[in-house]
Amino acid sequence: MISTVLPTYVRAPLNFVKGEGSWLIEADGRRFLDLGSGIAVNALGHAHPDLVAALTDQAQNLWHVSNLYEIPQQQALADKLVDTTFADTVFFTNSGTEACELAVKMVRKYWYVKGLPEKTGIITFEGCFHGRSSAAIAAAGTEKMIKGFGPLLPGFTQLPWGDLAALKSAITENTAAIIVEPVQGEGGIRPLPDADLQAIRALCDEHNVLLIADEVQCGVGRTGKLFAHEWAGITPDVMMVAKGIGGGFPLGAVLATEEAASGMVAGTHGSTYGGNPLGCAVGKAVLDHVATPEFLEGVNQRAGLLRQKLEGLVASHPDIFEEVRGAGLMLGLRCKDSTPCGELVKAGYEAQVITVPAADNVVRLLPALNITEEDIAEAVTRLDSAATALAGAAA
Repeated sequence: MISTVLPTYVRAPLNFVKGEGSWLIEADGRRFLDLGSGIAVNALGHAHPDLVAALTDQAQNLWHVSNLYEIPQQQALADKLVDTTFADTVFFTNSGTEACELAVKMVRKYWYVKGLPEKTGIITFEGCFHGRSSAAIAAAGTEKMIKGFGPLLPGFTQLPWGDLAALKSAITENTAAIIVEPVQGEGGIRPLPDADLQAIRALCDEHNVLLIADEVQCGVGRTGKLFAHEWAGITPDVMMVAKGIGGGFPLGAVLATEEAASGMVAGTHGSTYGGNPLGCAVGKAVLDHVATPEFLEGVNQRAGLLRQKLEGLVASHPDIFEEVRGAGLMLGLRCKDSTPCGELVKAGYEAQVITVPAADNVVRLLPALNITEEDIAEAVTRLDSAATALAGAAA
């Protein structure tokens, strides 16, 4: 008999009932160090007092009115995002998947309005993940994502990751946009070199193509800049944001330049819940913390400490680990081919530390951006216990 919850997830046998900072508490009382953050969502950890206050204060006044009316909290968050990024305008969604849908619509509508309706092609890269909607799975193009879900939305071309020569050859007069994750998350914590991102921006400018940055997982302070593309000194035309922006509340956004958004006029897109007072009140509280030089400097300091300790962990377990990779507090442990990454995740459950599997046999480490030095040390101690247990089981 099918479960009352559609069985599309393979769930770990854990039932968390409370969160405190970087810690999750299981129903049986066990305390787990959370290096997953709900897959890069809980940017300020669990139950941060300022986020609790923002949510509680707003909930006591107004939850939802719809986008038929002015929403002051939405305006305040949009103003904050525009003030701190390349963007001129923002549309709020509930998720990264919805952000992808709008980004695709936005770039295609842009060229239609410009009198070039044939410019509909969108280039993506192997290993990408942009969500699970029809457009997003077509963008990824992998068998795992698309099998059984045809016919697919047409117009997407997938290229090898990091192959600039292939990219240059693939751009045609019908190319509307390129979508790129500055750091791939699901694809195995793969940062795109700054020079490659700069080259992609230059190709877009040369060939009259829009650049979409997918910063759903790597954005909102995760890499030590507010958004990861800033490390390369470039700006996209459109950017997809979600996960960390809500600090745990479902919230996403599409940021764009005035030019790129020029085709999106009244009636071209909408959302019932997107940008509601509750979500935007929490999102504003998140950015009030994250979008400051002091906070981002702290992220970089903590990232340096964690990476240093992880390098020591890898050196201590050469039969389990191959390398540390990533940027900021978006790090990955590449496991040896003889050690499936899922086995390390499971061993982590026994050691009471939470991690997240990814492609390329990588275990993702996505801690709260404000994780303490003490919790970093404890996290690596627990990862060491997990690796030791795996090594013992294999002996």
